[in-house]
Amino acid sequence: MLSIIQAAGWPIWPLIACSVVALALVLERLYHLRQPLVAPPALIDEVLAVTRTSLPGTDVVDKLAQNSVLGRVLAAGVRSVIADPRITEEQLRQAFENAGRTAVHGLERYLNTLGTIAAAAPLLGLLGTVIGMIEIFGSQAPTTAGSGGNPQQLAHGISVALYNTAFGLIIAIPALMFYRYFRGRVDEFQLMLEVAAQRMVPHLMRFAVRT
Repeated sequence: MLSIIQAAGWPIWPLIACSVVALALVLERLYHLRQPLVAPPALIDEVLAVTRTSLPGTDVVDKLAQNSVLGRVLAAGVRSVIADPRITEEQLRQAFENAGRTAVHGLERYLNTLGTIAAAAPLLGLLGTVIGMIEIFGSQAPTTAGSGGNPQQLAHGISVALYNTAFGLIIAIPALMFYRYFRGRVDEFQLMLEVAAQRMVPHLMRFAVRT
């Protein structure tokens, strides 16, 4: 690997930095976009059961908010009803919507960076290719009258051109695949949050004081 890096020249160092950042982002998102941390399947049913007859206390709501991303969204709606017993359905839906936007924004964290790396890695590889081609053409210039190009410099230019192109594609392809995968996961979780909020609105409105 060290010999490949040396043969590829200095243009490969930005690609190595991109690969390290991309790997760190992929591992971080794989951990934080797990379903138990975002939307536990049985959480909405448990909340409906707890609030069947009365609204829970503050400590229970705080515990719900710490459970998961879905828990924070549901806790926001429960807090809205507790804080304003005369809340309207439109205001409650707005509270859920605001909490949901904040939650989705957190789920999308670092995805733009990963997408940027997926788009920039081939361009960085192309930059290394151009630099390698420049070295190739430079090696063909006669150094003295009647002498040919430098074979060693020619080989180095070819190495720079090929290694950087290959390394750029090796980074970009997995990064793009994981970016698309994470986008799909976020969209799936967003739908689950919306469905849970829709179920909670009529349930919580039973505790609102009618004017």
